[in-house]
Amino acid sequence: MPALSNAHRLCTAPMMDWSDRHCRYFFRQLAPHARLYTEMVGTGALLHGDVARHLDFDPAEPPLALQLGGSEPADLAACASLAAQWGYDEINLNVGCPSERVQKGAFGACLMAEPQLVAECVRALRDASGLAVSVKHRTGIDRSESYAFLRDFVGAVAEAGCAIFIVHARNAWLQGLSPKENREVPPLRYDFVHRLKREFPALTIVLNGGLLDLASIETQLRGVDGVMLGRAAYHDSWLLAQADARLFDDASRTRADVVRAMIAYAERQRAQGVALRKIARHMLGLYHGMPRARLWRRLLSDSARLAANDAALLAEALEAVEGRFADAA
Repeated sequence: MPALSNAHRLCTAPMMDWSDRHCRYFFRQLAPHARLYTEMVGTGALLHGDVARHLDFDPAEPPLALQLGGSEPADLAACASLAAQWGYDEINLNVGCPSERVQKGAFGACLMAEPQLVAECVRALRDASGLAVSVKHRTGIDRSESYAFLRDFVGAVAEAGCAIFIVHARNAWLQGLSPKENREVPPLRYDFVHRLKREFPALTIVLNGGLLDLASIETQLRGVDGVMLGRAAYHDSWLLAQADARLFDDASRTRADVVRAMIAYAERQRAQGVALRKIARHMLGLYHGMPRARLWRRLLSDSARLAANDAALLAEALEAVEGRFADAA
């Protein structure tokens, strides 16, 4: 495919407990052109907790979007102001998470039933920050088969000034399924997402869900502006690098390049008191499907070696799986 410049052509998903700053730095080494998203930060955690812990990021991470969870426009506005001060490029509102905990907080996927409230939230986010605001949502809630429901939701929120919609191409079943099952059981509805793009050509429509290989990524990009990769790219990290290389005609990096960059990063983070295990845990899928992948995972999961907190473990693991670290260093 030819090189493409759309800012949302390739995105990484906001994944709870995974998309922390160390994961995002790793993703940036894999995909220099991708737009990265934080894990969801609840407005309460940000307004009443450690702001720096939630918002700090490495200068290498941007373009970077902060995903917020909440439904009170005033609280969201206060968090948006903080995001602007911290230097984020975009604010994303979570209207897709189906977990019971999130539903009890009156946000996430259940907000799809309240498009006017989502519109108020979008206005508050835009007015307080001046940043681009996106909404990540589902194709619908529960077992509804109505495209009109999705169309009307997007239309109402777009009128409030949202121009970027990231659509997880499955419904969210609010009862009876775990969050994991909600990522697998409801059927994929790529046709709904493609139809949205046809009916709202001025909007940026990004498709998320079920994208497991380059072929599926390229197929879906024929009908939308961008794709978002989540767990597939986390468990098979090189898929993200392959997608970035294909979409932006930039295949210069190797797995060894990525590991060497992470060694330097781990050394800097160690000086700031960050444990190596917090970084290494995100790198387990780098050699997925490759010879010695099991050896790579075993070395990076060695509790005794991780406890020593020495970034040399990454160098040794690289030499073990590729046998050429010393030559390339």
